Amino acid sequence: MKKSRIIYRLLTALLLFISVVHNGFGAAPVKQQYYEIKIYRIADKIQEGKVDAYLKDAYLPALHRAGIPIAGVFKPVEADTAFGKLIYVLIPFKTVDQFMQLPEQLQKDKLYAADGKSFIDAAFNEPPYKRYESIFLKAFMNFPQFVAPKFSNSPSERIYELRSYESATDAKAVKKIEMFNQGGEIDIFKKLEFNPVFWGEVLLGSHMPNLMYMTTFTDMKSHDEHWKAFGATDEWKKLSGMEEYKNTVSKANPYLLHPTSYSDF
Repeated sequence: MKKSRIIYRLLTALLLFISVVHNGFGAAPVKQQYYEIKIYRIADKIQEGKVDAYLKDAYLPALHRAGIPIAGVFKPVEADTAFGKLIYVLIPFKTVDQFMQLPEQLQKDKLYAADGKSFIDAAFNEPPYKRYESIFLKAFMNFPQFVAPKFSNSPSERIYELRSYESATDAKAVKKIEMFNQGGEIDIFKKLEFNPVFWGEVLLGSHMPNLMYMTTFTDMKSHDEHWKAFGATDEWKKLSGMEEYKNTVSKANPYLLHPTSYSDF
């Protein structure tokens, strides 16, 4: 127990240090949220069913009891080669401490242990998933709080687009984030009603340096129309043509997703 507390303190200090370095030592405190994106890799329908049951019946209810009122679960659209292979979970946190304390809270939650027993205590030769990846992000200054979209149509029709923009260097990543914030790129998304959920700088992940964000649409037709309008705006043409923002993205990865029927948003 003493060792786990030391590890917890060291990880908390590391995340706070990273946050200070990226935002400036003299910057005024801003209530920017943090996000975790968990990506489960699954082999087949059997594993998919096990992960779905765990998230729906055990994990999301436990998050709610832990003071996290909303979390999203998503799967790749049918046309994607990743269909049936990945499950995404997006969890908003108010603070780094809330993120760091969650594992201990789950360990103490007896209802979570009971509801998720078959998943948590799965046999080594019958794992419920192949592997999972965890990405930790800090919200952008100009979009500091998570926003849940509101749609009335079926979740299977909605399109949630998660994008990851990788940069060649840390300096280029900083400029791309500046382009969204001070440059006004976020404002273009808002003006065109892309229904953005979050923008975040990746603090810990496997494809750094990079940023990620999510926009949402009622259906694929709406998705295509919004992006067509985006590319045609004078604001985007001017912003993308500025020399200081050129070559800030070396690789863009768009992921088209549907929310599951049990997702909170």
